[in-house]
Amino acid sequence: MATTKTTKASAAKTKAPKAPKPAKIQNLDVSIYNQDGKSVSTFKAPEHIFGIPWNADLVHQVVTSMRSSARGPVAHAKDRGEVRGGGKKPWKQKGTGRARHGSTRSPIWVGGGVAHGPRNDKSYDRKVNRKMKAKAIYTILSQKLRDGEILFVNSFDIAEAKTKSAKAALEKLGSVSGYEMLSKRRNNAALVTSPAHTLNTKRGFRNMGNLEIMDLANINPLALLQYKYLVMISPEDSIKTLEAKMK
Repeated sequence: MATTKTTKASAAKTKAPKAPKPAKIQNLDVSIYNQDGKSVSTFKAPEHIFGIPWNADLVHQVVTSMRSSARGPVAHAKDRGEVRGGGKKPWKQKGTGRARHGSTRSPIWVGGGVAHGPRNDKSYDRKVNRKMKAKAIYTILSQKLRDGEILFVNSFDIAEAKTKSAKAALEKLGSVSGYEMLSKRRNNAALVTSPAHTLNTKRGFRNMGNLEIMDLANINPLALLQYKYLVMISPEDSIKTLEAKMK
């Protein structure tokens, strides 16, 4: 029977093509808006924060680790040393014809302890390096900028600490082209971040269930992925805070 030999050239042709690397953001010139939704200036976003290719493996590892660390054990099964009773030997060791037993609290007895059951002292904590978490934040920010989901606002403050005032200010930001759903989306609309929020702003937004207001120093990958839009107040100061996460 004839056998066919494969040459190096033919073997190279049969190899699966490599997946293309994700492209970086070409244009990092972004607009800055005021509180009324009007464009006031532009700035060049730093490439090491907003120009990183998407890395699904990194983001998945960080997010699952954070969720696991936040998990608290609830289920708890008692072992043979924690259930009541069983202090007396059921019957004597020999002479009965039955199998020998030392306690009715054995896992093979009805009402006995549970072998290898869930315990409330189990720890689900998973370590995430600080720079690894910061890199995941940069990766998500870069992807959101590519998708047009980051709105840069130079300053933001409401006169009264009322939900009505906060909603009116949010509707003005929703007038920006591409961010119309900012004030209309019912769930997980926006994450509002700033290096320092005023008291009126915090109180005005706290009753709105479709967004969350957060100090930029506390930003994390879970919060970024939970909300559709990111409203970043004071971009220049915010970038300094983001850069400090990698130091």
